[in-house]
Amino acid sequence: MENEKPTFMQRLKKFFYKILIGVVLLLALTIWVCSWTYSEGTRAGQLIKVAKKGVIFKTFEGELNLGGLRMGDQVDALEGNIWSFSVIKEEVLDEVRKYEGKRVKLLYKQRFKSMPWQAKTNYIVVGVEAIDP
Repeated sequence: MENEKPTFMQRLKKFFYKILIGVVLLLALTIWVCSWTYSEGTRAGQLIKVAKKGVIFKTFEGELNLGGLRMGDQVDALEGNIWSFSVIKEEVLDEVRKYEGKRVKLLYKQRFKSMPWQAKTNYIVVGVEAIDP
């Protein structure tokens, strides 16, 4: 009786438990990676726009003109130095909207990866300060 083989149903149950544990661990790892702050910092420039974007998931996205020019994707192409960012919190969004068209310093946290329902970019603005001209 000690060397009794497990039945097909017992093996199937054990297999599904392993799959379930694997899926739960993968989900926990994904959530951890998507909430992990990769870097923090500030960027200053003229706030160009803030808009609600998205087909399925509506998120608040903005652009900041950092000034100067940079090389574009095409040969001999120059383009403005634009930085795209996302805003998650409503109170930060209200502050950012007050300064649209003005020079500001944005405080941000860069995530390793953002979930699609949170933001389109990995740069999440957490604060804003006006820059006196």
